[in-house]
Amino acid sequence: GECSQKCYDIFVLETVCVAWFSFEFLLRSIQAENKCAFLKTPLNIIDILAILPFYISLIVDMASTKNSSKPGGGAGNKYLERVGLVLRFLRALRILYVMRLARHSLGLQTLGLTVRRCTREFGLLLLFLCVAMALFSPLVYLAESELGAKQEFTSIPTSYWWAVISMTTVGYGDMVPRSIPGQVVALSSILSGILLMAFPVTSIFHTFSRSYSELKEQQQRAASRQMHQLEESTKLAGGSSSQWITAASPPDAAREDGRPELDQEAKRSC
Repeated sequence: GECSQKCYDIFVLETVCVAWFSFEFLLRSIQAENKCAFLKTPLNIIDILAILPFYISLIVDMASTKNSSKPGGGAGNKYLERVGLVLRFLRALRILYVMRLARHSLGLQTLGLTVRRCTREFGLLLLFLCVAMALFSPLVYLAESELGAKQEFTSIPTSYWWAVISMTTVGYGDMVPRSIPGQVVALSSILSGILLMAFPVTSIFHTFSRSYSELKEQQQRAASRQMHQLEESTKLAGGSSSQWITAASPPDAAREDGRPELDQEAKRSC
């Protein structure tokens, strides 16, 4: 039907894209001098994780087709059903195709470099949030369980969710403190969340700005280096052609210098 035709078209498009990505990855792996360092590169790992699920799904589909065609293939089908969850997870890795844009996107490269440089700041941010969450969740639970009209905060672990969305100023509204002590705790958690997130974020922002400037200068230097190499190659090509012309010119000059003598000899013979 129409759905099967669309699925077939998507499969053909995916096959073409994966074949192109595989060919490009194979060429880069052949060109790389150090194969181990090439395979350990984060972007190359992302490429492998994005390409392999397609081939694994093809192998599993072919195996399931063969087992279903056999009369005693019930056990094989049960095994394939067990690995179906893993296969669906692998197919979900197709979204990693988007990460291939990091090779050509300055913004994504800056983001990755900032994350690598700010691991300590992200750790501090996570630590601050965990400490504040462990502090405000029991307080709001005690306030709402004793004085609240609605029992929305049924336990301390459920209050962790409220503490996270309050300190990050998201505020979905699914859990709301009704009592005055609970609202005081909520106000304290919101203000503390803003302050706790502001301290590491400032350092992360400066690191992001510095990383962006460094990558931009690096790209400009690479572009100027390519232009310089191109100019040198054109100069070398022009110099070799001029040398060839000068090397070929003396015989012509000798011929031109010898032409008057030949004319005089011709006149004398006459």
